[in-house]
Order: sequence, then C-alpha cells, then structure tokens
Amino acid sequence: MKRLFLTSIKIDLLASLISSDPCRLKVVFIPTAADPYEDKWFVEADRKKLNELGFKFIELDLKDKTKENLELILQDANILYVAGGNSFYLLQKMRESGLDKILPDLVDNGLLYSGSSAGAVVTGPTIEPVSLLDDPLKAPELKSFDGLNLVNFLVLPHYGNKKYSEKHQNIIKNYSNKGFDLVPITDEQSIIAEGDNYKIV
Repeated sequence: MKRLFLTSIKIDLLASLISSDPCRLKVVFIPTAADPYEDKWFVEADRKKLNELGFKFIELDLKDKTKENLELILQDANILYVAGGNSFYLLQKMRESGLDKILPDLVDNGLLYSGSSAGAVVTGPTIEPVSLLDDPLKAPELKSFDGLNLVNFLVLPHYGNKKYSEKHQNIIKNYSNKGFDLVPITDEQSIIAEGDNYKIV
C-alpha cells in the first residue's frame, strides 16, 4: 500500500513507520531542493537527525541524472527522503531527471516516500499556491506547476511560523475556494498518508 511521511522539518516519527532495524534499510537522500539557497542548514539538520535515528543513507543529487540512472539507484530502495528547499526548483529537477515518471510505481510497490517542506509540497496535485512561499523564478525551465499527484492534497509547511504568517494567510484566502485541499502543518507536525487516507500527527 502507498505510504508517505510528509513534514515541515521534524522527522522524528519516521522510524516508527518501519518494522525493520533502520540500519538494515536502503535509504536514498535527495538534497537537491536546497541548491538555490546559500545557507543549507535545514538539509544538514535532516542528515543529522537521520543518523541519530539509526538510518544509513546514500545521497542522490538529481542534477544531470537520467531516468535510467534513477531506476538503477532506486530499484531496491526502502525509503526515499526528499529534503526541503525551493519547491519549484525541486519539481523542475524531478522532471528533468525523470524521477516524476518512475516515482508513482515505486511508491505503489512499497517505497516509503518521505518529504520535508518542499519535498512534501511537490507530492500534491499542484504546487501553484506555494508561489507565495517559494520563488518560481528559481525554476525558469518549469513549464507546469502540476505536482506528483502522490496525494490528493497540498501540504502547507511551517504553518504558525511568524516568518510565513502573512504568506500562509494569503494562500488560504486566495486558494481555499478554488478547489484546493490545503493541509497546513506546523514545524512540530507531520502527515502520515496511507492509500487515500492521511492523518496529522
């Protein structure tokens, strides 16, 4: 059954979703979304927390990768962890590499997708509303804001963080009546999605 773990930044509950010793699993870590940022502290925080939770992981930069490269790397992976950054840049690199094409089947066949911030945002049907949070100009080659459609809702990360308060309210005001299922989560919350159902924890 399709399973996803989506969060703003807190990933402590990830280990609770697996039945094996974390160190026995193949975890692939994608830091690519942070490329547009000079300070990538949030990616380093993810690396540190994964290590603390007992996961051993390999890093995968989507730049200059092909669909065939990714199929080889991910064919026996247990968890794909996609770190935060710019949602538009991340989606552009997912499309250019072909990851967007192979992910649905991988997730349907048991790969646990874990996304933090931008890594969570791209899983929905569209990333259009987060243009008020992330700069779309960081992805000049992105022709469509359609998301991965792994879930049928749009994650709004970092809800309640004063830094983004006005932007969050504008997103909710502008998009709630346009058929978008917006799911805000704070920096202390995560979403566990299984099949077509999800819960905030």
